[in-house]
Amino acid sequence: MENSTIPTLYAWAGENDRLERLTALFYSKVSQDEILAPVFLHMAPDHARHVAHFIGEVFGGPPMYTTTDGGSHAQMVAHHVGKQLTETQRRRWLALLLDSADDVGLPDDPEFRSALVGYLEWGSRLAVLNSNAAENPVQADAAMPTWGWGETGGPYVP
Repeated sequence: MENSTIPTLYAWAGENDRLERLTALFYSKVSQDEILAPVFLHMAPDHARHVAHFIGEVFGGPPMYTTTDGGSHAQMVAHHVGKQLTETQRRRWLALLLDSADDVGLPDDPEFRSALVGYLEWGSRLAVLNSNAAENPVQADAAMPTWGWGETGGPYVP
């Protein structure tokens, strides 16, 4: 497969509509989960949409989080500072998000899921580290992270 024909993770995932469905379903599960509900007790009504936009931007989609939502990577990290997240919470967050990915029909090919799990592991582990920091370790002008296909180089083609 030539590089010019390889879709972004954002496009392969189903773009913004699918990511918004993913985060809406995920946060509805979080609100019912005894381990995670306390963490998100005072979540803003538009939180799920903002997270979908953040993931979309990281996965190569349009900069909706930084332009439409007015966010930045440093602001996303700042939401975690001081939350004292635990490994148990991180693992439950990851499990619920992956279950939600199945439920909304995100692609289940090994290449996409490898990239998705890789990003979620990386991001959730950073969230735990940052949640135990006293100050935001990310500078205000830090670039948004970007995530791609990694070692596989693109989607599964039988």
